[in-house]
Amino acid sequence: MAANKKRGAQAVRDMVISLALILLAAWVIYLFVPHDDTKDPVKPVGYGVELASARRAAPYPVAAPQGLSKEWRATSVRYTADGPKGAAWHLGFMTPDNEYAAVEQSDQRRPNRFIDDVTQGAEKTAKKQRVAGEEWTRYEGSKYDALVRPADDGKSVTVVTGTATFRQLSELAGTLQAKSGSDRAAE
Repeated sequence: MAANKKRGAQAVRDMVISLALILLAAWVIYLFVPHDDTKDPVKPVGYGVELASARRAAPYPVAAPQGLSKEWRATSVRYTADGPKGAAWHLGFMTPDNEYAAVEQSDQRRPNRFIDDVTQGAEKTAKKQRVAGEEWTRYEGSKYDALVRPADDGKSVTVVTGTATFRQLSELAGTLQAKSGSDRAAE
């Protein structure tokens, strides 16, 4: 019985020593691996190729900013031709003051569901806002705010959403140029 207690104590001691050695090794690795806490963690992406592809494939004119300040950094881009959100276009940005803003479009048959999803549950308000001659509806939420505009033909909806202020969302919306693949051929 005394031998079992001695073996148990040795096992605990060995585990404590092993844990101390692992922590020491992790600390040494951390100390010598270069890391720069001042470096911007945002990885900008190019979206020209995806935009051209989406404009050829989408059943609606795809919107992207033209003339937006270089201080806005594109961070995510995707086009899904036949997903649960319909033919959906997404283009995400970080604003100059590191807030998030995105352009979302879909031809989904249930636009209210799409809007609720991309705005993270923001609620429609009675407020309208004119941006570059177009009327947008304001949505306000606990996480994201949004500007929403259905296409004139009713076949798609454009949402400019994010943590950015309405001024910044308006700035992004004001630079949007919606084109389709056939528009590019005419250029």
